[in-house]
Amino acid sequence: MSRPTPGRPVRGFLERLWDNLRPLDPLRSIKMKIGVLVVASIIAAAFVFWIGIGWVPPRTFLTAVVLALLVTHLLAHGMTSPLRAMTAAARAMAQGDYSRRVRATSRDEVGELARAFNQMASDLEAADRQRRELIANVSHELRTPTSALRAVLENLVDGVSQPDPRTLRAALAQTERLGALVADLLDLSRLDAGVAPLHREQFAVRPWLVAVAREAQVGRDARIEVSVSPEELTAVADPARLHQVVANLLDNAVRHGPPGEEITVRAWADGGGGLVLEVADQGPGIPVEARARVFERFIGADSGDARGGGTGLGLAIARWVVELHGGEIKVLDSPGCQIQVTVPAGTPDVHTRSES
Repeated sequence: MSRPTPGRPVRGFLERLWDNLRPLDPLRSIKMKIGVLVVASIIAAAFVFWIGIGWVPPRTFLTAVVLALLVTHLLAHGMTSPLRAMTAAARAMAQGDYSRRVRATSRDEVGELARAFNQMASDLEAADRQRRELIANVSHELRTPTSALRAVLENLVDGVSQPDPRTLRAALAQTERLGALVADLLDLSRLDAGVAPLHREQFAVRPWLVAVAREAQVGRDARIEVSVSPEELTAVADPARLHQVVANLLDNAVRHGPPGEEITVRAWADGGGGLVLEVADQGPGIPVEARARVFERFIGADSGDARGGGTGLGLAIARWVVELHGGEIKVLDSPGCQIQVTVPAGTPDVHTRSES
């Protein structure tokens, strides 16, 4: 155990004193602060000069002070203009205007601050735009099944239609769509907030993948072929979260692909011991210009694609889950639509190994 040295308290006191040494804080202008700094420097130099030779030329001293203040005022104007521009832009941001930018031409700390401010403004503008789009798209997605469900119920109340199985199934379908949208929004909010931890465990890939494919085929005209190489392939990941990824990819493949056409799901190990998953269908595919945004939220809500009642959040959730695993999801350049997921090798959680 090391013993405290007598110099440590003194050094700590001096460091705190240095950090709190801000004699110019009462001044409200940085140009005035720079001017005071220059005048104080001249006075200190004159004091040293006076000690050295015993006198100071008064006219020379006053002339030096005046000229120093003028030069400081001229030079400080350009130094502080980015700060004034940032102040005006920050006030505009408080009113919701994120389009302001600051001219950043200097290479000093103020220039770095201006560039960081511009980057922050761009990020805030993008976040505000995404928030507005999210609200608009959620409203759109909620309005469609709500209006359909209301119409069905109004027909039942008015006696226009009877509560036969067909009518009730239509109402149930819209209710399920609402439930799916709410569940997707909750999942996405948990992922955004970082409160969706992963529970990694080792599992056999083939039976897990077959179970996911069977669920995707229930009540739908779909043929899903599962291929795993090697057959005894195992992976270390969160099987429940990866289930969401594959289920969302298969749901999109079933809705986009031609009815009855085969959908393939392949899995194999990459060179580093990770897991690679591919889902491919024979549909029209995703245009090249849309691939960069296909994993964004509600990207299909206003793009006119054949999502067929999807919530527009499935691929966004898939991307988030894959990124939580430290992996990558991308659209491959191939006929139809082929999406590849790569999950790096991991280690099982401690509590998972102790429970197994």
